[in-house]
Order: sequence, then structure tokens, then C-alpha cells
Amino acid sequence: MGKYMQDAQALLPLVGGKENISAVTHCVTRMRFVLVDPARAQVDKIEEVACVKGTFTQAGQFQVIIGNDVAEFYNDFTAVSGIEGVSKEAAKQAAGSNQNPLQRAMGVLGEIFAPLIPALISGGLILGFRNIIGEVNFFDATGAFNLEGGVMSIADISTFWMGVYNFLWLIGEAVFHMLPVGICWSVTKKMGTTQILGIVLGLTLVSGQLLNGFAVAGTPAADIPVWDFGFAQVQMIGYQGQVIAALLAAFVLVGLEKFFTKVTPEVVSMIVVPFCSLVPSVIIAHTLVGPIGWTIGNAIAEAVNWGLTSDVRILFAAVFGALYAPVVMTGLHHMTNAIDTQMVNVMGYTILWPMIALSNIAQGSAVLAMSVLQKKNERAQQVNVPACISCYLGVTEPALFGVNLKYRFPLVCGMIGSACAAMLCTGLGVQALSIGVGGLPGILSIKFECWIAFALCMVVAIVVPFALTFVAGKKKLTKVELVGRDAAAAAPADAAPVAAAADAFSSSASPVPAAHPNAAVATEAYDLLAPLSGTVKPIEQMPDPVFSSKCMGDGVMIEPTGTCVVAPADATVSVTMPASNHAVGLTLANGMELLIHVGVDTVDMKGDGFTCHVSQGDHVKVGDVLLAFDPEKIAAAGHPAATAVVVSAMGSAKDLQLMTGQDAVAGETAIARCE
Repeated sequence: MGKYMQDAQALLPLVGGKENISAVTHCVTRMRFVLVDPARAQVDKIEEVACVKGTFTQAGQFQVIIGNDVAEFYNDFTAVSGIEGVSKEAAKQAAGSNQNPLQRAMGVLGEIFAPLIPALISGGLILGFRNIIGEVNFFDATGAFNLEGGVMSIADISTFWMGVYNFLWLIGEAVFHMLPVGICWSVTKKMGTTQILGIVLGLTLVSGQLLNGFAVAGTPAADIPVWDFGFAQVQMIGYQGQVIAALLAAFVLVGLEKFFTKVTPEVVSMIVVPFCSLVPSVIIAHTLVGPIGWTIGNAIAEAVNWGLTSDVRILFAAVFGALYAPVVMTGLHHMTNAIDTQMVNVMGYTILWPMIALSNIAQGSAVLAMSVLQKKNERAQQVNVPACISCYLGVTEPALFGVNLKYRFPLVCGMIGSACAAMLCTGLGVQALSIGVGGLPGILSIKFECWIAFALCMVVAIVVPFALTFVAGKKKLTKVELVGRDAAAAAPADAAPVAAAADAFSSSASPVPAAHPNAAVATEAYDLLAPLSGTVKPIEQMPDPVFSSKCMGDGVMIEPTGTCVVAPADATVSVTMPASNHAVGLTLANGMELLIHVGVDTVDMKGDGFTCHVSQGDHVKVGDVLLAFDPEKIAAAGHPAATAVVVSAMGSAKDLQLMTGQDAVAGETAIARCE
């Protein structure tokens, strides 16, 4: 009998029984269920199961966080349930049945834009900085500081800053003018066709031979160059910054390539398929779908802008501000990236993004209130604090799924606060130069002249949700929820369940290997060395809610500069992922359990770019190579390479001290210290 049999037996009816499970698989930390009826999952009771560290729903999958022993739990669960597991890809396909056509379409759109977001954020910050040094007139004609009557910017009075202003446009132009190249590439990557053809198609949309798309509006029709084919003329117009046109053109290419791949004999496919896919798609892009996409994109941008500048703008803002957080939970929020980008490229600014940043702040403020209310609930604080921090930094999923949705009223209070802030934001006419980092850093994307107005909006987004959540929480939260089960236990009889839970937890601990030098004296301090080279940051910055919320345990995030993961201490290999090789678990002699997880969602790569050098049960010395990875392949697959190093169990160790904010060398630099 497996050690998780009892927990597996407890979990099965809580997810709705065997008949409610259409597919189940697992990754390195969590069980992934595709449920026939997700509403039948009893989330509150599931999270009370001894080995369960949390739950959340994403992309049609109900995910139960187990930890390092998820593979063993999975084996026990499939044995108990009699359900044969499937691959992660098969589970994702099955999950599509839990989504309506709109959700599936938005999911595809989200996966297309996700790899582009780092570039868009960087470009937005650069445009914001260029605006401050080159567009804001701080000085009068004499060079004296005069914000009200200024006629010259910092760049106007300084050769150096003028050089910086001009140089930074090199990046700004690459991000926003050449955006169709990235879109076409991302579409082909998502749809599984030839990515270089997507890049070539994108380049034809922004070629220097064409009239720049941003100059079309100011160019007389008679002066627009054309291709003259005798029987027809086609305007030589570029699609710089156009989103919809690039998407439509890319999907034409994808459709043609899939068609010709299917009908072309393999012996000549290398020649026929690329040629017959690329040439017609370029023609169709410039003659048909490009002009259509241009019209649709501009119409959407103008419609949203009208909604935010018309007589009903306050109502529009209230609805958007209130509903944005629930939209995030459905995954449909990715469509706003396309709208924001289109608005920036058409009008030079967006009014939508400031409200998104305020929604992040509002939900984070609701969590902040919960953190104050539950300051004596140690278990709740392990989720509240990092969720609040990540939310204020623009990553809302830990807050939404880990706190606000769980208790419901913080979500509603955050929505109300977001609506109030959005109405004020729209009423004051706040504009952003581009999308950027959400939450509090979102002010960096705001036009400088709107900073004071946006700061007032941020105050509203902080104060209103906090106050509402605090008042509501005083009435709605039980004593157990406020202070935790242990503190709330007044009668000796209550100690039995607590002890049982403790026994269940301890029973799930991995076997302790033989002693090694790092644990020769249990009470002496010793270091855990960096498992890979890179910049060490707080785990709260990990772009994965499972790790950033610390439900797996405390630890650090490393932005890698190296390509090898080494043992941070003498240990026994307790977990490997043979199908993907993207993560490894270690158990030290003192019972401490470590999980090293390279990248976010890199399990989807199915081992491409990863090589594991150890097997489960191997004994390793500090500095031994555990696995190697290819950062370029991770980037090409659209995944962050950020690596989580998590202490999932302390064993007999205590007083864990994490050393962040440093550049580490694999196997040399200490990133944590404990006794």
C-alpha cells in the first residue's frame, strides 16, 4: 500500500468521483485534473487533505498542488481511482472541452501574445523614459527650471541626453514599429508551423520599401506609392504597429502551410511547401487581409477610445474596472494586450492600460487587508504576504486564486475599489504611452504630465479595497480563519485532529539519506550554494503562482546566466522528471527537501533543450551536475527561464536565511543559510 493511498482515497470523492474526471496527469509539483463538471470539486475540503498545499484552476484544468512527491501521489491516485493517466498534452486538449469557443480563442490569443509581453513591457518603459527626457518641457528659453512655462526638455539643453533620447528610439522602433514580425513568428510557433516563414512574412509587412504605416494618414492619396501590375495597382503601404492585420496574415500562412504539407509528396515537400505557402500568403496579406485587418484594428481602437472619452466614459470605466479581475481568472484578459497595442499605434497612447494597472493594485490592497486581519494566522500569511507583493508588482494570479477567490468578499471589495479608481482615472484623462509593468510600477508607463492624477487614482485603488475588505472581514471571517486552527483550538479534544494532520504530514516526508559533511553537526550553521549561476531574487518574483505564493515553501528565484544546474549541497536525488528533465528534487541528510525547477511551464517542451545527468536515488556531492538546459530553446518556446529553488520541507533544519539581491556563481556562492 502506497503512503498516499489514504490521501488519494480522500481526494477522489472531493473532485466529484471517477465519473467526474475526464483526464488526469501531473507535472513536478501538482496534479492536473480535467473535470467534467468543475463545480463539483469541493475546494475547501480538498485543501484540508493532509498532503494538499493548495488548488487553482487554469486553462480548463483543476490543479491540486502536492509538492515533490506528486509522482508517488499520482501513482497511488490512479491505483485508487482505476483511472489511467494521460500525457500533459492530452490533458490540455481534453481541457478544451471545458472551455467555450470564445475561451479557446482567447486562450490561443493569450499564448500568442505571452512571448511578446517582455518586449512590449521593455518598450513601454523606454517610451516612458524618452517622454520624460525629450517630450516634457522642464525649462524656459533661458535654461531655468520652469515647469509651467517651459519650452525646452532635458534633451534640448543637453547633448548627452539628446543622444540617449535618439538612441533609445532604436529599441522603441524595433518593439512597436516592427511588432508584426514578432506576431507572425509567435503565431507560427503556437500553431506548430515553420517559424522562419512567419518571420519572413512579418518582415514583408514592415519592409523599408513600403510607406511607413504611421505616415499613411498624413500622405495624400496621390503620393502613396503603388505596385503597378498593368491590370491592377496595389498600394505599397507598410503595417508598422498593426496587430490585427499581422494576425490575419499569419493565420493565412499557417493555413496554407498545413494544406500544402498535407497534399504534397514528402520527397518534394522541402521545396514545394515553403514556396507555395509564403508567396501566396504575402500576396494575400498586402491585397486582402492586410487592408481588412487595418480597418478592423483601427475600428476597435477607435471604439474603445470613444467609450473612454464619450459622455458614457465614466460608466464604461466603472464596468471595465470592476470586471477586469474576473476576466483575468478566465484567461480572456489577453485580448486587452492587442487592444492596448493597437490604441498606442493608432493614437500614440492608451487609456485602457492605466485601469488595468489600477485593478492589479486594488486586488493587492484587498489581500493586504486580509494580511492585516489574519496577522496571527501563520498558515494564511504564508500565502497572503507574497500574494500581496506579487499583486502590487503586477502579477495577480496568486492573489486572485490563492486569497481573494477563496474568501470571495476580498475579490468583490477589490472589484469595487478598481471600479472607483477606473472612474477617477478616466475622468482625469490619464494616458499611458504603452503597456508596461502592472501594479504600482505601472506609473512608469504613464505620461509624465499625468503622474499626479494617476498617483491619486492609485491612492483610491489602495484605500477603498483595503477599507472595504477590512470591515467585511471583521464580520465574515471566523475565529479559525483569523488566527488559524492551532490558536483557535480551545478544547483538548481539538488537539486530536491537529495531531492527526501532523502525523499525516510527517508520514509523507521522504526517507532521509545517510549523513554528509553539510549536516555533520545539526546545530551548526551551514550554507546552501547556488545551484546555477545568475541573479538571485526573492521567490515572490517568480512568474508562477505556485512558487511565488510560497505554497510549495520558501526559497529564491534565479535569473540564470549559466546553463547547468549543480547540487547546492550533498544530497540524495529524490525527484526527477524523465519525460521533461526540467526539474529535480533533492533530500539532504537532515531531511531538508529542495526542489529546483528550471523555467515556467517548461514541462511543455517535453525535454527539448534539457538533459538530466542524474537518476532518482543517486547520491550527489555539492557541485555535481544535475541537469543542463538550453536558454535559447526555452526562450524560443516562449517560456521564462527563471528558476525556482524551493525549500519544500525543512526536516530538522531551522532558521532558514535567504540571500537575495546578488549575482551568484553555481556551486560557489551561498544563497541560503540554516542550522
